[in-house]
Order: sequence, then C-alpha cells, then structure tokens
Amino acid sequence: MRRSMKLAAVVLSGSLGMASLAACGAKSTDNTASSGGSSDSLKVGMAYDIGGRGDQSFNDSAARGLDKAKSDLGVSVTEAEAKPGEAEADKETRLKNLVDGGYKTIIAVGFVYQDAVNKIAKDNPNVKFAIIDSNRPDQPSNVTSLLFAEQEGSYLAGVAAANKSKAKHVGFIGGVQTELIKKFEAGYKAGVKSVDPSIVVETTYLSTPPDFTGFTSPDKGKEAAQGQLDKGADVIYSAAGSSGNGAIEAVANAKKLAIGVDSDQATQPALAKYKDAILTSMVKNVDNAVYTYIDSVKKGQNPTGIKLFDLKADGVSLATTGGKIDDIQDKLKAAADAIKSGATTIPTAPGQ
Repeated sequence: MRRSMKLAAVVLSGSLGMASLAACGAKSTDNTASSGGSSDSLKVGMAYDIGGRGDQSFNDSAARGLDKAKSDLGVSVTEAEAKPGEAEADKETRLKNLVDGGYKTIIAVGFVYQDAVNKIAKDNPNVKFAIIDSNRPDQPSNVTSLLFAEQEGSYLAGVAAANKSKAKHVGFIGGVQTELIKKFEAGYKAGVKSVDPSIVVETTYLSTPPDFTGFTSPDKGKEAAQGQLDKGADVIYSAAGSSGNGAIEAVANAKKLAIGVDSDQATQPALAKYKDAILTSMVKNVDNAVYTYIDSVKKGQNPTGIKLFDLKADGVSLATTGGKIDDIQDKLKAAADAIKSGATTIPTAPGQ
C-alpha cells in the first residue's frame, strides 16, 4: 500500500544549495545531456516516503512517473529520501532544502508529509507542491492532492479472491492501521461479500501510528500471513508496502494464493520465485498521477485542489500477469462497469 525514494538531476547555483540538498538525503547531477533539457528546464524535486526508490511498491511507482517525466518532458529532477523513525522537523527540512535548491515543483510521496507540506507551502507560495494520498481542508492553494480510489481497485481484488478461494476463507493484511489502508480493507471485504456473503475474511494490521514499521517489515508480514494461513485462509491480500513481500513468501510456501499491491508484483525480480503464487495485484497507478501532474505544470497550468485517480480514470486496476484471473474476466468487468456507472458504490471504511 505504500512507499518510495532516490535521486537524479540538476545544476544548483552556489555551494549552499548543494550542501542543503546533501543534508536532506538528495543527490543532484546535470540532467541536460540525458534528457535533452536545458539549464532553465522545469526543476522537479521528489521527497519519498520510507522505503524509497527500490521498495518495489508505492515509492517505486512514483519513481516511474518521475523517470517518465525526465525522459519524455526533459525536466530536471532530484530525489530526497526519508529515514525510519525521523522527526517531523526532518520532513520539513527536506522540503525546505529542495525549495532552497531552486526546485519550484515539489512532490511529497505519502500522507506522512501532510503537516510538513502545509507549513513549507504556506511559507513558499510561489512553489507548486503535490502530495500523494493526502488532503486536508487547511491546505494552502499552491498544493495539489493526488488521490486514488483504492477502495475500487481493492473491491475488484476481493471479487477475484472470492472467486478463487476454495476454502471460502480469505485474508487481508494492512501495513499500518490508518484511514488510507482502511480504504483497501473496506473495498476488499465488500468485493468478497458481493460474491459470497458467507466467506470468512481474516484481518491483521502490522502496526498502528505513530509506529509505521508495518510498511517496512517483511518478517512481520510473513508472520501475519502464516497466522491467517493457519486459520484456514487460502487467498491473502496485503496492503503493506515491503512487508507484503514477506506475506507473499509465506503464502507461496504454503502453496496458496497471494494478492499484491501498488505495483504488478508478479513481475518484480525480488519476488520471481514466488510469482506462481501471485493471483493478481491491485495496481495503484501512482506513476500516472505523478507524470500527469508534472506534465500539467510543464504546460503552464496551475494545478491545485484534489485530483482523483479512480477506476474510470485508470488510477487503479488489477494486474493480469500469469493469467490466473483470465477465466473470471467477465465477472471482473461486470463489477468494474457497475462501479464506473455508479450502480455500485464502494465503502471507504470497514463497517460502512
């Protein structure tokens, strides 16, 4: 369900700019040769959540959007990383250092940046900010929220799980018990119950705020999945960042079925030996949102407010790698069409 990090391009003016970016965990190089840009090209800074580039999940999806913008739009980019257990002040410093480095378009990956974005955006009204997966009424007007209908994609994952479960017993693992991850849980359970209300759904959360290790602890994911397998679940959906990798391992070892999240996890090298156990993945197209936002800024538009990437806008989808859901595509299409038409409304919180 979430996480992403790392770095790339731009000539900063002055040693203070270089020192500031180094202090916030960023690396900057001249991007003009590789992208065909110029020294006055749009400069985009990205601040990742814990896990960063290489998390094979949420952050990596954001990184793909940034890479596409660098390649196709010729923008100059730099990336800054978060650290486990860091203070709120560290997030503020990271964003401020990007501003001081000359970046006028800054993307914060994850709801954990909301307070920091609000503060730094208010102090820098001429800088455009985007935040992924968060929105608050008190956001400054120079902030755009890039939001997703996770409950819609998770509903389809639930439909798939219910149709493939032989035990009529499935599971959901959430990384951290937040309002965001509850959207995944709510949609998944609704999808399962739409197929068969009698199916049992196990639910496990790995941590609760302010402890966010549930997104970065594969061992916790593996243990939680084993617990659900021991209770009889034979399809388990994890919305838990890199912790989900541990869950997928446990499910594969038990020769049951796993559902991945954020990216098409059956295609990831680190999970190659478990790919046969991955039924599908609920893909959250963060890359599309990041690229669309940067493209709008490059075109001179002034994005602000909320930009929702739902099923209709291809913000969420189910991966088909491996062909394991090919035989139920008619059922999945019917469920998706009902959502797009408004005939089916998906809850955003468990129990709704």
